[in-house]
Amino acid sequence: MDPYKIVQTILVTEKGTELSSGLNQYTFKVARDANKLEIRAAIEALFPVKVKAVNVMHRQGKLKRTRTAGYGRRPDWKKAVVTLSEGQIDII
Repeated sequence: MDPYKIVQTILVTEKGTELSSGLNQYTFKVARDANKLEIRAAIEALFPVKVKAVNVMHRQGKLKRTRTAGYGRRPDWKKAVVTLSEGQIDII
């Protein structure tokens, strides 16, 4: 798979910023059908870093009210927390 299709975006949140500064971990929104090995290879291809570990989470899409009386649904997505080896350069 193309690395740009696997890694969709870097998630910049409060928790993600704390992880990056203290534990050398970064959070990404990734393709739902990508596994840990593909995510590792994509990160190493896109950035000049060495990945130590990859953890993934399946996030359920939220129910959202529409303008009418009905409800819509946001799509499910997958989040990856990537731990870099010691001495690596910051990604962000």
